[in-house]
Amino acid sequence: MPKKVINRTHSTHLPPETRRTNFEEVVCGYTQSEALTEAGRCMQCKKPLCISGCPVNINIKGFIELVTKTDYRGAYKIITEANLFPSVCGRVCPQERQCEASCVLGKKHEPVAIGLLERFVGDQAQKSDWHEDAHIKPTGKRAAIIGSGPSGLACAYDLSKAGLTVIVYEALHLPGGVLAYGIPEFRLPKSIVFREIENLKRLGVKIETNKVIGKIHTIEELMRQLSFDVVFIGTGAGHPKNLGIRGDSLNGVMSANEFLTRVNLMRGYDFPKYSTPVGIGKNIAVIGCGNTAIDAARAALRFGPDNVYIVYRRTLEQSPARKEEVRHAMEEGVQFIWQTYPQEILADKEGWVRGMDCTQEDETGSQSITLDIDTVIYALGTMANPIIARSMPELKTEKGGYIETDKEHLMSSVPGIFAGGDITRSIGTFTTVIHAMYTGRRAARGMLRYLEGKT
Repeated sequence: MPKKVINRTHSTHLPPETRRTNFEEVVCGYTQSEALTEAGRCMQCKKPLCISGCPVNINIKGFIELVTKTDYRGAYKIITEANLFPSVCGRVCPQERQCEASCVLGKKHEPVAIGLLERFVGDQAQKSDWHEDAHIKPTGKRAAIIGSGPSGLACAYDLSKAGLTVIVYEALHLPGGVLAYGIPEFRLPKSIVFREIENLKRLGVKIETNKVIGKIHTIEELMRQLSFDVVFIGTGAGHPKNLGIRGDSLNGVMSANEFLTRVNLMRGYDFPKYSTPVGIGKNIAVIGCGNTAIDAARAALRFGPDNVYIVYRRTLEQSPARKEEVRHAMEEGVQFIWQTYPQEILADKEGWVRGMDCTQEDETGSQSITLDIDTVIYALGTMANPIIARSMPELKTEKGGYIETDKEHLMSSVPGIFAGGDITRSIGTFTTVIHAMYTGRRAARGMLRYLEGKT
């Protein structure tokens, strides 16, 4: 084992001048030597706080210890007891606010790079085609999962292992939910997502795409006509928000969800090979500064515009985006305009965006500025997808259309129907992949209890 070092082992990255011209993955990940060096930094604490800092309580101490012994398959087995998508979560989860924030080493030095180590193990599994040899005893029970995002897939995984016949219904033409349509290729290659989903299919989970539940079938039809015993709703919160200012409906104004779906799921970045042009201008303003805003701005930059701006009403320190992603965006050339409020989107004679009037604040007061732009991308968060609730009036919802569930088992007001991920706020407001998976697994436990007559 390499000599223990203090300084964190940083992964190599594509240089900014290269990566802003393509959609190749920016963070290269660890080599075996780098992984062993970084794993050797772990102090193997008697009371590892990093585990409680992880939303799904991965045995981080245990898997890192096996990495130091080059037992990568053993490390993979430990991780996947809690997290079925290590290659995904190792790339996109905000470890700096979760497990790494609790790392004891981080009190005096940089914390152990838990996310990069998790990614390394997950990638080793994908390269070697490791998967679970399941010995599942069928129960005869059937579960329908509505939505193939992180929460739905996590729920399907646990229910399938428990012996249920599981069918996942996905409205779009590819599975993965936000993993497929929301996160750009340069941050999460879709080949990684689909390989992880293949492991799920090996357990017997069936995924049916282009199936909009609430339109082709109601939930009542799923349970009565198609004989499902339980249903999980994981449709997410994909209904976009805007500011409600003059000019919101002009040509050239779009939501980040719409933009990123065209880029990611429909491969708009590879036009004309794929006949899905994105259609953005030369001067682009992205409103907001969360992770979705950063993804949208960095994706837009790769289409070769003259300027891409992030317009945010608060400061850099108040931005909810991952600091690494903000840094990457700055390195690539995204321009940040802080403490600025859009007031009106301006139109040309044909009804297209030609500019945006804003109010900017600083220590001297406020001033009016006008940005010369031709495209506006709103990244202000989303609201609950209303289609399921509208198709089932007896399903109780909260303000904003979120499905109401109990906090312990995540069962809705209708017996046998459960919900998780961003479609419910019953156990808090979460927007990370790992939190969504946590709710899916929690709901799966509740569904199994319900089927046993204990809920």
